[in-house]
Amino acid sequence: MVGMPQPVIFDLYNTLIDGADEERDRALREMAALLGVTPADLLRVYRESWPERLVGWGVAETVRIMAGRLGIDATAQQVATAAELRRSLPRRLFELVSDETLAVLDGLRADGHPLGVLSNATAESAEAWPSGPLASRFDVVIFSSVVGLAKPDPAVYRLAAAGLGAVPEECVFVGDGADGELPGAAGVGMTVFRTVEFRDTLSGWSGPVIDMLADLPGVLRELSSVQ
Repeated sequence: MVGMPQPVIFDLYNTLIDGADEERDRALREMAALLGVTPADLLRVYRESWPERLVGWGVAETVRIMAGRLGIDATAQQVATAAELRRSLPRRLFELVSDETLAVLDGLRADGHPLGVLSNATAESAEAWPSGPLASRFDVVIFSSVVGLAKPDPAVYRLAAAGLGAVPEECVFVGDGADGELPGAAGVGMTVFRTVEFRDTLSGWSGPVIDMLADLPGVLRELSSVQ
């Protein structure tokens, strides 16, 4: 793909949009009250179940399983209400994507870059995605909960690259660094940039860093000029 705009694959949370941990924690507190458990207990189960939630469980299933692990036989109404709490968070976050970020993505597409999203995200994010303003900006979107694979599994990077008609060595990956995603991308041959616009997640990363997503188009032009 020499001389052609490189495909660019983005992480989602804390890369394109704020991960909003405070809002997530508030939703968990509301869920805990609804289920009659302590927030601390629900948070513990929430964190322990991350590897499982990440690659399979549906939204309502997540509520039922977490409640069950705390000894709660949740009613259908409790499950439905708690599931809606979970669904509402990504819907709100997707609508809060900045105009600057949308402009960057539109500019990259105008320059000919195929664009993808590769996100370690649970089912409610995948459900909310199609109705948000980011959806129309991407050629391929891969959620771990949909494909059953999560970063840093090499297979999921190859899947994203293939969706853009490329091999990993032809792609750029941009992410904050959670879940070992940056070494994972580098390991399959992608050119990797860490972004710190929302959070300095991986301070030990020795590779290139972009402070703002708005810096990326210039960085890609420089990269193209030396290839």
